[in-house]
Amino acid sequence: QVQLAESGGGLVQAGGSLRLSCAASGRTFSMYAMGWFRQAPGKERELVTAISRNGFNTYYGGAVKGRFTISRDNAKNNVYLQMNSLKPEDTAVYYCAAKALLLPKTVLTTAEYDYWGQGTQVTVSS
Repeated sequence: QVQLAESGGGLVQAGGSLRLSCAASGRTFSMYAMGWFRQAPGKERELVTAISRNGFNTYYGGAVKGRFTISRDNAKNNVYLQMNSLKPEDTAVYYCAAKALLLPKTVLTTAEYDYWGQGTQVTVSS
């Protein structure tokens, strides 16, 4: 089992940057594929980006490709989301999620993830 805690959210102007962190408990972090999701008011939770357990494979949603970067540090039990060129439409609660997986692949659907953090609010003002 793993517990996840996001941090780094806040209020930023359009065009600015934020770096989110997700700290995971436990000693088997490298066994988990990780994902960042977001949910805006009145909308469904959507996948932002995902990374495989070894960090070699990544996926980005079309809305963030070229602006966001996911990375992980298995030695520190952390996954990161660097968000650049932020837009007001990026405003949402951002969640990290974990899926125990033997294969080094990304996991792309909400239903597949086993563990979720509490979320961190990101607000981008225009």
